[in-house]
Amino acid sequence: MTPSATTTLVSLDDIRRAAATLRGVAVRTSLLRSHELEERVGVPVYLKPEMLQRGGAFKFRGAYTYVSRLTAAERARGLVAPSSGNHGQAVALAARLYGVKATIVMPTTAPRAKVAGAERLGGRVGFAGTTTAERMAKAMEIVEEGGATLVPPYDDPSIIAGQGTGGLEIADDATALGIDEYAVLVQVGGGGLSAGVSAAVKQVTPRVRVIGVEPAGSPKLSRARAAGEPVTIPANPHGLADGLLAVRVGTLTFEHHQAYVDDVVAVEDSALPPAVRFLLDRHKLVAEPSGAITVAALLSGVVKPTTPVVCVLSGGNIEWDGLQELLGNARG
Repeated sequence: MTPSATTTLVSLDDIRRAAATLRGVAVRTSLLRSHELEERVGVPVYLKPEMLQRGGAFKFRGAYTYVSRLTAAERARGLVAPSSGNHGQAVALAARLYGVKATIVMPTTAPRAKVAGAERLGGRVGFAGTTTAERMAKAMEIVEEGGATLVPPYDDPSIIAGQGTGGLEIADDATALGIDEYAVLVQVGGGGLSAGVSAAVKQVTPRVRVIGVEPAGSPKLSRARAAGEPVTIPANPHGLADGLLAVRVGTLTFEHHQAYVDDVVAVEDSALPPAVRFLLDRHKLVAEPSGAITVAALLSGVVKPTTPVVCVLSGGNIEWDGLQELLGNARG
């Protein structure tokens, strides 16, 4: 697959520059071997634990990269971010590190842990509907009324480059482990993480296979690939993987998917609680459903790997009450 002739994709140098910006600021999350998963699927499995990232999710990589590239004047006007939760926390943290204000626009269905997290980090939280479009519209109102600077959630080259630093770490760790042929399972929401990770690993090691994983109730990348362009799907505000419920992949992120993502699979909500419980029981890692969906793809048999596989665990922002409720009837 190739991108359109008019698209400029994020380069490996772009991602390496983002990595230099994040050095000493973001957490470098090393791959963890999962012998338990290996026993189940028959190939070596490694976990990329981004719940250990600052802000509890991968989003800090992109948000900080974007904010770092703003002028001092742009930052001083304050930041605004439309977010289902994790991007908002990341922007609030980046704003705090730069000593500026941030307003976060979240859906009315946002989990309490994500709202509280953004507030704890100094963000002012407002609410708007349940869809990405509604949050973006409200954020743009704030920009137009008060002059704040928008920090986009995914469809931007700086955001994609920042998220790609996680993929660069995967490639570096795989090289250190002597693994030259493997698959990477990565979440698909609006597409920033999957675009960045796939761009990084494919440009370092082209033979690596990248598989996007999305909720079955929100198959925006699957629909986009079938149509050959991003399409808007019906909103699914009640899906368990709240961080992956965008109704449309970004235009720029889709071009990266076309260039670097080999396949996309869908995981049913029913597979998510067992995966969350598995990670908690066997690895003592707290993953939100969005974060555990890659492991769910393995445990449920949606993906049957034939080479070593890396599962990106994109985040762990879930409150204790929500975790108890989610795991009440889950079988690990």
